[in-house]
Amino acid sequence: MDERTEDDDREALAGLSSAPPPRKSHSLSQQLRASSAQKRHHQMRKHSLDDVHVVPKNIHNNNADYYDSSDDDFFPYSTSSTNTTTSMNTNVGVGPDQELYAGGSHSQRLDQSLCMEGEGGHGDLDHHDGSRESQPLPEFIGSGGGAGIFKVPTRASVHPGRPPCLELRPHPLRETQVGRFLRTIACTDTQLWAGQEGGVRVWNLKDVFEPGCGLGGRVLRGDEDAAPYYESANSSPTLCLMVDSGTRLIWTGHKDGKIRSWKMDQPLDSSTPFKEGLSWQAHRAPVLAMVFTSYGDMWSGSEGGVIKIWPWESIEKSLSLKPEERHMAALLVERSCIDLRSQVTVNGVCSISSQDVKCLVSDNFRAKVWCAGSMSFSLWDARTRELVKVFNIDGQTENRVDMSSVQQDQAVEDEMKVKFVSTSKKEKSGGFLQRSRNAIMGAADAVRRVATRGAGAFVEDTKKTEALVLTADGMIWSGCTNGLLVQWDGNGNRVQDFNHHPCSVQCFCTLGTRIYVGYVSGMMQVLDLEGNLIAGWIAHSSPVIKLAAGTGSVFSLATHGGIRGWNIKSPGPADNLVRSELAAKEHVYTRTDNVRILIGTWNVGQGRASQDSLKSWLGSVVPDVGIVVVGLQEVEMGAGFLAMSAAKETVGLEGSSVGHWWLDNIGKALEEGRTFERMGSRQLAGLLISLWVRKNLRTHVGDIDAGAVPCGFGRAIGNKGGVGLRIRVYDRIMCFVNCHLAAHLEAVNRRNADFDHIYRNMVFNRSSLINNAAAGVATSVNMTRPTNASGSGSSSSSSSSSGSSEEAARPELAEADMVVFLGDFNYRLFGISYDEARDFVSQRCFDWLREKDQLRAEMKAGKVFQGMREALIRFPPTYKFERHQAGLAGYDSGEKKRIPAWCDRIIYRDNRSSPVSECGLECPIVSSILQYDACMDVTDSDHKPVRCKLSLQIAHVDRSVRRKEFGEVIKSNEKIRSMLGELNYVPETTVNTNTIILQNQDTSILCITNKCVKDMAVFRIICEGQSTVKEDGDEPDYRARGANGLPRWLEVTPAAGMIKPEQSVEVSVHHEEFHTLEEFVDGIPQNWWCEDTRDKEVILIVNVTGSCSAQTFSHRVRVRHCFSSAKTIRIVSKSNSSRKGQASPVHRQSNNSSSEAKQT
Repeated sequence: MDERTEDDDREALAGLSSAPPPRKSHSLSQQLRASSAQKRHHQMRKHSLDDVHVVPKNIHNNNADYYDSSDDDFFPYSTSSTNTTTSMNTNVGVGPDQELYAGGSHSQRLDQSLCMEGEGGHGDLDHHDGSRESQPLPEFIGSGGGAGIFKVPTRASVHPGRPPCLELRPHPLRETQVGRFLRTIACTDTQLWAGQEGGVRVWNLKDVFEPGCGLGGRVLRGDEDAAPYYESANSSPTLCLMVDSGTRLIWTGHKDGKIRSWKMDQPLDSSTPFKEGLSWQAHRAPVLAMVFTSYGDMWSGSEGGVIKIWPWESIEKSLSLKPEERHMAALLVERSCIDLRSQVTVNGVCSISSQDVKCLVSDNFRAKVWCAGSMSFSLWDARTRELVKVFNIDGQTENRVDMSSVQQDQAVEDEMKVKFVSTSKKEKSGGFLQRSRNAIMGAADAVRRVATRGAGAFVEDTKKTEALVLTADGMIWSGCTNGLLVQWDGNGNRVQDFNHHPCSVQCFCTLGTRIYVGYVSGMMQVLDLEGNLIAGWIAHSSPVIKLAAGTGSVFSLATHGGIRGWNIKSPGPADNLVRSELAAKEHVYTRTDNVRILIGTWNVGQGRASQDSLKSWLGSVVPDVGIVVVGLQEVEMGAGFLAMSAAKETVGLEGSSVGHWWLDNIGKALEEGRTFERMGSRQLAGLLISLWVRKNLRTHVGDIDAGAVPCGFGRAIGNKGGVGLRIRVYDRIMCFVNCHLAAHLEAVNRRNADFDHIYRNMVFNRSSLINNAAAGVATSVNMTRPTNASGSGSSSSSSSSSGSSEEAARPELAEADMVVFLGDFNYRLFGISYDEARDFVSQRCFDWLREKDQLRAEMKAGKVFQGMREALIRFPPTYKFERHQAGLAGYDSGEKKRIPAWCDRIIYRDNRSSPVSECGLECPIVSSILQYDACMDVTDSDHKPVRCKLSLQIAHVDRSVRRKEFGEVIKSNEKIRSMLGELNYVPETTVNTNTIILQNQDTSILCITNKCVKDMAVFRIICEGQSTVKEDGDEPDYRARGANGLPRWLEVTPAAGMIKPEQSVEVSVHHEEFHTLEEFVDGIPQNWWCEDTRDKEVILIVNVTGSCSAQTFSHRVRVRHCFSSAKTIRIVSKSNSSRKGQASPVHRQSNNSSSEAKQT
């Protein structure tokens, strides 16, 4: 261990008092600053302790109220008035002249048997009485754990900080999702579809409350608690997904560049995967976005800004072919492709960006299509397929040429070549040196320009567009990586900005007049159309990557694969009823399990240990242990290694050959492969932490992440610092942090600062040394969860912004259910000489030595490890020893004579907010220490290895059972059903006519009136189908286009919008002959005398919903195009009243696709 000279230690000791310290709580850092204290020797005591009885640790029920805690159901920012915590700010009610020991009495002398070798204390003994080991050890609790970032996170049976939700697919362990991560979701009236890495899966919404199959069922691990679902046959990873309500198909875009179709209503069998329908090769690169336009054409986007159109006519023809003609069907669609990028490229110059297509959105109000890249937008006419406008994220129109990165590199290379050649020609007489100089200067200039352009892009990185959505008022909203929400009008003009959350926007979804926003922090917000924040809550513990609106619910998908459903009226009065009813059934879905964890720490002093030493330290005490955590310090040191380690950390590399040696040999001691499985490890310079799990517990442990915080020179070198692992055990988060804090006797404040720096800055992410790492959806953003927004009610944007900044973001360690710090903390014994310490140790009199412990004094003062717990130390100091010298005689007897000290410690914090608590969903982890000792017979280092065995009671939720109970509450409670029944309210509306007759270039006005006096009506006009009027009077055969798109000859403007109470909106229905240039020969349309000359008829459906309604009312309007005036005579409908017409009655139905009675 790194130490200063003996003179430095003696100089520090000169300012310390060696008298027995008073019982008043004090801080060593204050004592070190006192210079007037004189060194005095106290008399040697014959006995280590007075006669004090220690009460064994017991557990009592503190009558805590209920809160929620399952999966990631923690609410670190809850402001609920219900509180189960007892303030730990002043030692939980303990006076300043007392110490707190869990289950013990408050006294100056604590355990009669601490000095008795072999009785109660383990000392250097490696064999222990099993009956005594099963008894919990008394614990010392530090001050300051009841406030700020050290406050124990609150837990509950039902989360009070957000609306109750449907756990359609509870958070699966990441390791179970390799090759099966969900990437996107979409909702129909009756089903929820999800795209995953191996294809698609579908849930029937009528079965969402059914329990899962459980472990050992037909589903794979990770889906045992999910609602029953059906999977497709294996395919390439699905990246995007959209619903086609017109043809009842689901269309998916895949990583292999293909587009595939799936039938919505096909019979599903859980034992047989369903198969795809029509598919074709759409792009060479992955399909990143898809959309159906208002005319039924499919648009798809890919890498490099490539946008392609797939005309509906060719798709419809391919869908009509037989399955055995699949190859011909794919070929037919592929040949019909229209490449928009090539159409706007002239002489090699392209008018649109080469950035990857992030989003495609169809503006049904104006029949346009928005294409969003990360830094620019392009606006297209859906009917003519022409480019309307290109503009950047600031709304400025772009006319510059945007070349791809390959073209840019080639241009730079060409420019350099030209400059080199021209320079060499001009200055050929200058000689070789001059030409070389010119070449280097030219290259530097070109590189500088490229670097400048790259730096500019980096500056703009926080403004990148991540999501795009069309709202009910016809505005377009975009979300940026800095959390900014931008509102655009239909012409691409930037209207206004909003910022309700500092983290990156990931997705949007709209329903009625509400806008739902998902963030990378897991936050989900609800806004109105004016941008005011209605509500917000932490929806998931990881980024919300997709939102989908269904019948009465909005579903959210997180990166870990969990899917939750939220009522569209939430937050609202029904939430409180559901929450209380579900909490009352806590006993039905609560489960409790017991796990034992062995934690070991050892400063190995750059040495290596024998297998006997490792077995003595770890292997001898693991038979009843489920999890083993090992932390090592000084695995490898030296200036060169530390510098190389710091350099590797900057590029994401870690580990060393020596570190792997230790992992392999510890694995042998634990019988890795046969009994235990190594889940992961993390190394930072000389610090190494690793975690093993017993195989029979493996199904309940996962989601392992790693983190590292250097505390060495400049807070950048890893000779001091911390490495941590975070895991999920029975849905509870546990963090283990291996620390090596600042050395030297007097560096108490620096050690305290190191701990605080590690605690606040430890951020967990994927480590390269984590085994079975699932390579799936992930975010590169290191997330720090912001303050939770209001869970109910409404708030303005200004109040939301101020509320988010009131409290600093809590560290990730503060949100864990259990945190364990282990390592070489380097806290020493103060106010005592080397000889005195040796005398106390030789007599096993550890009580006075504990009084001299710097760590204990700082914890009592609330300066470090606030609110954390440690068992009373019953073993000799573990530092400093001569290597390979056994027994207590091995303490440092050299020139420096370092004072023995308990440098190596293990300290923890669980969910208890008071000294005693009963394990339950409000306090899900209750731990006790069964063993805390040092292996004094191990002599491979100047430190002795320390181990601690914890017994944990873990309360968790059976999520499948809770989902079933959630459904019972929704269905059986009449008051809740009555409140949710309000979702069926739709404003009463009328339409002025049910029949419109158009001739060539004719226009008719459709008037829609909202008769409601209080609620807004939201309407959208779709085309149920088109048919050619037959001469023989047969029933027309209506055929729908993609996504109920309009025929190309019909313009409906606006096709969607909102109607204020007691107001009307006029919709223009116009006939427009449309022919592309390819359809003309000598100026005459080639299909002039074909089917187009016959009358056509379409059925328009005017769908009307409320501002926040799950129900839809529909009006049917028949539109006929008469090719000639002669044919118009045969129509007896209200052709003259198509503009003024009579109001038709409102026909209410829940299924939009069902037709009303025909009207003539």
